Amino acid sequence: MAEAVCDSLTCFVKFLFSCHTFKTLCNTAMQGILLFSMRRQPKRRPSGLLGFSIVWFGQLISMTGTGMTRFALTIWVWQETGHATALALVAVFSFAPAIVFSPIAGAIVDRVSRKRMMIVSDLGAGLATVALLILYSTGHLQIWHLWAAGFFASAFESFQFPAYSAAITTMVEKKQYTRANAMLAMVESAASIIAPASAGALLPILRINGIMLIDIATCLFAIGTLLFVIIPDPAETAVGRASRGSLLQESVFGFRYIFSNSSLLGLLLIFFATNLTFGFAMILFAPMILARTANNTVILGTTEMMFGIGGVAGGLLIVGWGGFKRRVHGILLGLILMSIFGQVVIGLGQSIQVWGLGAFLAMFFMPLVNGSSQAIWQAKVLPDIQGKVFATRRLIAQISSPVAMILGGRLADAVFEPAMASGGTVAQLFQPLVGSGSGAGMALLFVLSGILGAIVGLTGYLVPAVRQVETRLPDYDAPGPTIV
Repeated sequence: MAEAVCDSLTCFVKFLFSCHTFKTLCNTAMQGILLFSMRRQPKRRPSGLLGFSIVWFGQLISMTGTGMTRFALTIWVWQETGHATALALVAVFSFAPAIVFSPIAGAIVDRVSRKRMMIVSDLGAGLATVALLILYSTGHLQIWHLWAAGFFASAFESFQFPAYSAAITTMVEKKQYTRANAMLAMVESAASIIAPASAGALLPILRINGIMLIDIATCLFAIGTLLFVIIPDPAETAVGRASRGSLLQESVFGFRYIFSNSSLLGLLLIFFATNLTFGFAMILFAPMILARTANNTVILGTTEMMFGIGGVAGGLLIVGWGGFKRRVHGILLGLILMSIFGQVVIGLGQSIQVWGLGAFLAMFFMPLVNGSSQAIWQAKVLPDIQGKVFATRRLIAQISSPVAMILGGRLADAVFEPAMASGGTVAQLFQPLVGSGSGAGMALLFVLSGILGAIVGLTGYLVPAVRQVETRLPDYDAPGPTIV
């Protein structure tokens, strides 16, 4: 299997660079970035909260286009294969490289302009969509092309999280960290409202290639907003200078930093476990809904839109409220609530109303969880090492997600779906909860993963290093010695 994937990736790359259009686009884009990097920044360009808001809007537009392409291709893959595993593999190739390459990306982010790395990240995603557009338009698109394109885009995406997260620290005041992070969380949620509905309505008219053209245009818009604003780079500190070295040495700095702080490590392990339980279920949402509704894409689009509505509502609440004074409560309590009222409710549901409610509540608490976590890290870690530390943080917290995606798909296809369809002991025991028929096994996985997620959140309250993370570690700008 691994050899086949490597051969596929090699063929994909050869195809890309044999395409005159693709090569021209690459050259033009890179020349534009080079010219930008050599040009002096005008003094009157937007910065601060205004600049952040402009970048935020650009990302909203771009992620809407990306979500439209993802929605269209999800339906295409399901119609081509009818297997949850196929969707899971697409998700893994679109996600895993961003995690695996994170330490190297974080080291690069701290070495060069964060603004430039943000542009490169968006550009990589756009080029992957261009390649898929060429393949689909010429009638050559296959499942493995999605793996390869996902791998390519995800490798560039590895720069995005550390660059954007660290940029917030230099663009907005500390008291606004939670609100700014909630705004970023709202981007994905708002896009998930607009994208499924827009793609569902436009797909019959524009087809998949038209949807991907929209995606490419929105990517260019996002890059334009980044070119327009000023994103300050952080001042160098003694800790930052001490972290300098070879790329390999800087790549492992984040591990040394985090493993020397039991509270930060404990907090990360909570997210590691949560992403494992959450990943089991969420990779199965689309195939579960399609299986239980006879491939009804309207119901799928409507329920996926509720994820976005919930995320936007939760984000607006945090923007107005600011979150708990003790941010750790926002993390742990939010995880418990989203697991019980989100995942469990979705699994128990057998109608669009219940699925929609569960989807809304699952994402309603997400801005509270992520915004609180981001604010803690941004307040505790020195700005000029945040690229390295945040990249490693992402690797540790999310490395469980690809495993969960693969296991979730296999468990659904090979274990839970057959068990719930056989009429045996498992089916008799759980049919009163999740019903029967196609998709019932995936629904049971939702319920079980939600229960496990709630247990993870409760465990965080039982561990003093996690519960007291904000009092055990000083802020990076607090008087006194810095924790290294």
